[in-house]
Parts: sequence; structure tokens; C-alpha cells
Amino acid sequence: MTGLEEIYKRYFKDVYLFVYSLSKNRHVAEDITSETFLKAIDALDSFEGKSDIKVWLFQIAKNSYYSYLRKNKHVVNRQEIPEETDDTSIEKKVLDKEESMRIHKIIHALPDTYKEVVTLRMFGELSYKDIGEIFGKTDNWACVTFYRARKKINEKMRENK
Repeated sequence: MTGLEEIYKRYFKDVYLFVYSLSKNRHVAEDITSETFLKAIDALDSFEGKSDIKVWLFQIAKNSYYSYLRKNKHVVNRQEIPEETDDTSIEKKVLDKEESMRIHKIIHALPDTYKEVVTLRMFGELSYKDIGEIFGKTDNWACVTFYRARKKINEKMRENK
């Protein structure tokens, strides 16, 4: 197995889930994930190793998704805010399928920056340092942004009790 195959097998699912969490469309996520790995193969020689390869792939995926939106003038479909919830932590609720769907809907309705930071932190399991690097910001910025996004999610959940 070549290094490229190993990278593909190791990170495909993570990249796909990240793009799917942004697009909420299986076909778009598949296309952009494939495009991400094609771009990564083309740019592999320019990868300097200053960041984790997963961070680099997520950055390519994020940029590819936004390029897709610009090209298709896609308007994000804001979905309904979920109904009743309790005060359990968001991370624990994601484990329950029904609660997970409710939280995904709320996350999908967040402003793009919050949505991406939450997705990278909770589903991509990236550190604040890695998230900050993706956005060209500090790890403190990533931490504060994640905190604010979680606060907004909790507010939306309480509104619908």
C-alpha cells in the first residue's frame, strides 16, 4: 500500500463527515470529498508538514466546499429548530440518534464560522490549535468561538422546550 492509499483510507471518512456536516447533502459531500483527495494528491509535494495532514485535508475540503457554493450560488437551507431538549451537555446528546439529529439541525443553522468550528471540534476531534490553524487564527480564538457556538446551541435548545 502506498502512502497515498494509506492517507485516503485513514482520513476519507473524517473528511466526508466534515463536508457532510457543512452541506447536509450526501452527493455533494461525496463529490467534494473526492475533489479534496484529488487536490491533495496534486499538492502533496507542497505539503510542508507544518500541520497535521488531517488539518491540511480539512482545510482543502473547507475551501472546496466554499468554491462549490460560489459556483452553484447555493443558498444554505436553514432547517427547523428542534423541539424539546434538556440541559445535558451537547457532546453527550450527540450520542443519542434523535438528539443528534436535533443538534445537527441547530448546528447547520449557525453562522458558518460557528458551524465549522463546532464541526471540527466535536466531529473532527481537532484541537483548538489545529482549528485556529485552519482559520489562520490563534488557538484562543478557536476556543472562544467554540464556546460562543455552544452557548448559541444551548440557547436554541432552551427556546424550544
